[in-house]
Amino acid sequence: MHSLDGSSGGGQLLRSAVSLSTLSGEPFRMTGIRAARSNPGLRPQHLAALHAVARACNAELYGNTIGSETLTFRPKTADGGWFSIDVGSAGSVTLVFDALLPLAVSLDEPLSVTVTGGTDVRWSPTIDYFREVKLPLCRRFGLLAGVDVARTGYYPAGGGEATLWVAPSSLSEIDLAERGELTGVRIYSKASTSLAEQNVAERQLKTSYDRLSSAGHSVLERRTTYAKSHSTGSSLLVRAEYGNSGTSVVGFDGLGERGVPAEEISQSVVSAFSAFHDGVGVVDEHMADQLLVFLALAGGRVAIPEVTAHIETSLELLSAFGYDVSLVREPNPMLVGE
Repeated sequence: MHSLDGSSGGGQLLRSAVSLSTLSGEPFRMTGIRAARSNPGLRPQHLAALHAVARACNAELYGNTIGSETLTFRPKTADGGWFSIDVGSAGSVTLVFDALLPLAVSLDEPLSVTVTGGTDVRWSPTIDYFREVKLPLCRRFGLLAGVDVARTGYYPAGGGEATLWVAPSSLSEIDLAERGELTGVRIYSKASTSLAEQNVAERQLKTSYDRLSSAGHSVLERRTTYAKSHSTGSSLLVRAEYGNSGTSVVGFDGLGERGVPAEEISQSVVSAFSAFHDGVGVVDEHMADQLLVFLALAGGRVAIPEVTAHIETSLELLSAFGYDVSLVREPNPMLVGE
């Protein structure tokens, strides 16, 4: 059994650990879970991801309670089928999906999981980022997965619902070392129906479009959506495509906040994209961390915009499970999987 230290990482470290444990068939015991955080230990959204993966692989769990800083995870074989998970309130739906995606390489039958919670909430990718950026990028190297969104869930009530579909997959080597030229951007603006009279979705889109167009970028698609939701909220995604054959896609999203004009949210999202575009990364900062497990499984190269603390702790985790992924810092940061 692997003995893992969870004190230097957050939820992503835990989700990666359960994914790797399931794929390798090797159990682990993690101590000091999120010890450095203001609210250490397991929170509801971490438990939801744990329970989802445990259900998929018939794992034994010990210490799986709110606030627990110690967890033991003993996996068995990952099965297909269907089940549902309720994160509770506005806990992140997409973070549960992140833990399940790598299981595709070990499945013999398709797996579908319906998750209820927050689809567009802080500290996690929005459902549009997951659907329009992460999944298309992962499909490039053989991951067979899709998502259906039944309801949108904003903070604090949540109540969103989405279903992840994963089919048995065989991954090819990941080649994301050079991004090529920018071919265009797409703007997806969404708000709850309660904000329709204020034209929030249209205002988010217009500000984004005006700034991107004035910078000389080709806008390939503009989409506004109003969705029924238990809580008032809005979200915005700017997706950028690089390379003539769709070498890479990157995404930058933002959430509306009470008292913050829609135009200001748009400016923040576009500024994040502009900073990335001026650099040399092929994937955005958040995707770099999320691709590490796949890089360990398939091998390849991924140019990243910067070396974050999440990257460094995740590399240590991969090494603990026997995977060889190295970090090359010069001339530009690059992750290399063997």
